[in-house]
Amino acid sequence: MAFGDFSIEKGSPLPMGATLPGSGVNFSVFSRHAKAITLLLFEDDSSDSAHISFPLDPKENRTGDVWHCHIPGLKAGTLYLYTADGPFQPEKGFRFNPHKALLDPYAKAITDPDYWDETGAYSYNQGDPMSDLSFSYKSNIYTMPRCVVIDDTFDWQGDQPLNYPLRFSVLYETHVRGLTKHPSSKVQYPGTYKGVIEKIPFFKELGVTSIEFLPVHEFNEEEISRENPKTGERLVNYWGYSTVSFFAPKTSYSSDKTPGANVREFKEMVRELHKAGLEVILDVVFNHTAEGNELGPTYSFRGLDNSIYYILDENKRYYKNYSSCGNTVNCNNTVVRNLIIDCLHYWVIEMHVDGFRFDLGSILGRDQSGNIMENPPMLENIAEDPILRHTKIIAEAWDAGGAYQVGWFPGGRWAEWNDKYRDNVRLYWRGDSFEARHLATRISGSSDLYLRDGRKPFHSINFIASHDGFTMNDLVSYNMKHNEDNGEDNRDGSDNNCSSNVGVEGPANDIAVSKMRERLMRNFFTTLLLSLGTPMILGGDEFGRTQKGNNNAYCQDNEISWYDWSLLEKNKGLFRFVKELIAFRLRHPGFMRPEFFTGKNGRYNSAPDITWFDEKGNTPHWDTLEYCLVLRLNGSEADILADRDDNDFFIMFNSSAKQSPFTIPDAAGKNGKKWFRVIDTALPPPDDILAPGTEKPLPTSGIYLMKPRSAAVLILR
Repeated sequence: MAFGDFSIEKGSPLPMGATLPGSGVNFSVFSRHAKAITLLLFEDDSSDSAHISFPLDPKENRTGDVWHCHIPGLKAGTLYLYTADGPFQPEKGFRFNPHKALLDPYAKAITDPDYWDETGAYSYNQGDPMSDLSFSYKSNIYTMPRCVVIDDTFDWQGDQPLNYPLRFSVLYETHVRGLTKHPSSKVQYPGTYKGVIEKIPFFKELGVTSIEFLPVHEFNEEEISRENPKTGERLVNYWGYSTVSFFAPKTSYSSDKTPGANVREFKEMVRELHKAGLEVILDVVFNHTAEGNELGPTYSFRGLDNSIYYILDENKRYYKNYSSCGNTVNCNNTVVRNLIIDCLHYWVIEMHVDGFRFDLGSILGRDQSGNIMENPPMLENIAEDPILRHTKIIAEAWDAGGAYQVGWFPGGRWAEWNDKYRDNVRLYWRGDSFEARHLATRISGSSDLYLRDGRKPFHSINFIASHDGFTMNDLVSYNMKHNEDNGEDNRDGSDNNCSSNVGVEGPANDIAVSKMRERLMRNFFTTLLLSLGTPMILGGDEFGRTQKGNNNAYCQDNEISWYDWSLLEKNKGLFRFVKELIAFRLRHPGFMRPEFFTGKNGRYNSAPDITWFDEKGNTPHWDTLEYCLVLRLNGSEADILADRDDNDFFIMFNSSAKQSPFTIPDAAGKNGKKWFRVIDTALPPPDDILAPGTEKPLPTSGIYLMKPRSAAVLILR
């Protein structure tokens, strides 16, 4: 824009951010302790662009703690920043510096910077680096990315969030860039929102219902200064768990770099995914920001009102750090609660997303001193908010400060990532003894965790692998993590992977090892997709993606993290198995029942809703049950609480290294029905899973020979 004669008017304190009331732009920003706020307008997004300053009159342009103004004649696309002046007293929690240009916390887009200013609001005195901190006069006005005024008008073509019930959902966790960045993806717009659109036919073929994206809120990719010790390649923040701007979709994921185009492209992606029947769930990071600890950069919150936005130590120069990332957002401060709710409303109302997964969600339950609260207002607000009522809300129910709340996350209707499910299933299929009883608890919905507070089986988000840890292929290929490329001497990432390499660390030329690894992956998928609860698949696991043993690839924006689509052809048998298994689950309401099993019959048909056996057909002795587990599911309408009867199922698991005969119950008394084999993970494709109408009949009773480390499913019809 070319600057002309602009006048500044009083404006309105609400809504927050930069909005278009019709005759110009209204600007509104919070700061309780600032003595002066200045609005900066920029000619363009180049680093040396001219700017004009509008100091806000504290009498005319302030209502309570909100500073605001209206400037007639401005339009969408206007670029702006703020500066805030006030006390610089770190020991009291104040870090104001008028030389630091600041992002609007409510900015709906920011420009794509060539360089992020990473200096703090202060500098060290000469001498002792731990001595008192002194004020810095270094300005970042010309190097900071600019906020963009956005017109939210968009042709949604009638679209609305899909909001599938959790129990009918199959989640697919992926990364916007990593999904299509690899040359093998063969898309026109690799690594972008448009690239995701190009992969819609793949998602439809696979059959998942919901795409859960790693963070898309704007973050600084260049914040990591280390290099790959092997290649010298600069490491980057690839995952994005370091938010700079909560309302703004990541600019570098847009194919069009015009300021504000990222908002349009994100909306286009959501609209097209919805047209294909695919939900959009966002991984959101409200627990900390990219400003880090007292040595970190100043982008926004620290410079506008540090003591409000962050939980500070008793010595307010320092930050409580329950995120392991340097700072902790003060989520239960009223101002911050309002910002988070406003943010969630924006992504649901204006961006049409269907749900959120809250990273380190336990931090949202800490008070302003960092203590875990019994009834956290923030979590209750999200759960009970009328706008979010049908939106999926999923918690990572722990944090880095020692909180662990899986099974008792407060706030009502929250679903949770169930890491107990992940670990128990991994240990069982690794072949650990006496894990069968734990497997039984997990596949039947984890009632030990969710029944007592009135939640349902679908509140358990079941997963075997996620972005954080081994891929499923690596889970069966490595005993140890191999994170040397991260430049932290392999110290980062978890050492507790519950993995098994089947005798060879890494890639194997031995055919027997490869086939066993394939069988174990089929076991994992069978367990996951036939368990009571909401399944989540790590993207790429369905065709054997590997990270070469790196279980913490947060800094690897390269072929370690990118999806190698050539594996889809190489491992087409695995992909077919997963595709058919997802379809099998979604065809049968018995696997999506809304209530926990009772062990009783609901129709007085003499058959309980679930019956457990050992391999000999006897009632199991849970304390001595080692490797073999069998269950029979009653598919009657009353037992599964569905609108129609389903089939009965007989499911067998054998995690031992030995072949074992399993007793099959007599099907007599079921109106001439027979048992048919649907799945046997020990069989080669395509016999490992059979399409409807091609299932293999078995005798009405007898023995089924279970191969070592395998699973099998029979259907009664």
